[in-house]
Amino acid sequence: MRAALYSRNGPAREVLELTELPAPAPGPGEVRVKLAVSGVNPSDVKSRAGSRPVTSGYVVPHSDGAGVIDQVGDGVPPERIGQRVWVWNGQWQRPMGTAAQYIALPAEQAVALPDAVSFEAGACMGIPGLTAMQAVILAGDMEGKTVLVTGGASGVGYYAAQMARLAGARVIATVGSREKAGVLEQVGVTDAVFYKDEPVTERLLALTGGRGVDAIIDMDFSTTAPLVTAGAVAPHGTVVVYGSNYRGDIPVNFGAWLPRSISLHFFLVYDLLPAQRHHAVSRLGGLLAADKLRHLIAPAYALDEIAAAHEAVESGRILGNVVVAIP
Repeated sequence: MRAALYSRNGPAREVLELTELPAPAPGPGEVRVKLAVSGVNPSDVKSRAGSRPVTSGYVVPHSDGAGVIDQVGDGVPPERIGQRVWVWNGQWQRPMGTAAQYIALPAEQAVALPDAVSFEAGACMGIPGLTAMQAVILAGDMEGKTVLVTGGASGVGYYAAQMARLAGARVIATVGSREKAGVLEQVGVTDAVFYKDEPVTERLLALTGGRGVDAIIDMDFSTTAPLVTAGAVAPHGTVVVYGSNYRGDIPVNFGAWLPRSISLHFFLVYDLLPAQRHHAVSRLGGLLAADKLRHLIAPAYALDEIAAAHEAVESGRILGNVVVAIP
């Protein structure tokens, strides 16, 4: 099978290469997916760059993808052959990811993809979709609440903003440009905070009548934690964090959090508990089946352009999730 891999960490154009590998066979309880699209996420490019050193000889990157099951292992109903699916954790804690023509993995990691949802969108469900879904779940009851989604036009934020609105929330999003604000307006998010040009706390207080937001779904705790200290989160509010641009010590002002009974939740989408994963996959599946979500996807790269795809993610200038078409 055709596949992309790297055998050492480093810049995309220096370490990524295309090659031929044996096609995998599904083991007991596994399915083999003939991939149509592979999703490229920030964690994939950080791993290739060196956040996760290569210890297995080589790595076929990417955890997200979508395609069709073409083989099943012992214990898996043969009726699953031919099923359209999206996959999660394809390359989590193992070397074989979705930047290849085939992947074999446990059957539960290949989730049915409705016919109305494209493979390109399916390849965005494993990390962006599930992260957004779990964040909304952890934020609690959304009905009538005001929720801030940081990075509202990002891969995760775009889905989280929609999901929060569908759950009954008023959504405010931080964005870096008028173009990104316009993208969010198309899915009903009309309250934007231009974090590069205006003071975020003052703008949030103005938008909420001085009360602050009820919840934050956050991609960068290093810049969001101070919002609590500044009073931008209402009493009994919730802050849900799935990322941070700074990974060292981040101060939390205890005196600002405790008196207002503010909750803080951290989670890693790769490492959800089985019950959490089942619930998030089920809720996400319901939205997909009902065709409730809009998808923001950049034009697909070819597999032999995988280095350019990684560079696009690293640049941060691409609007929409980056995907690679698998021949």
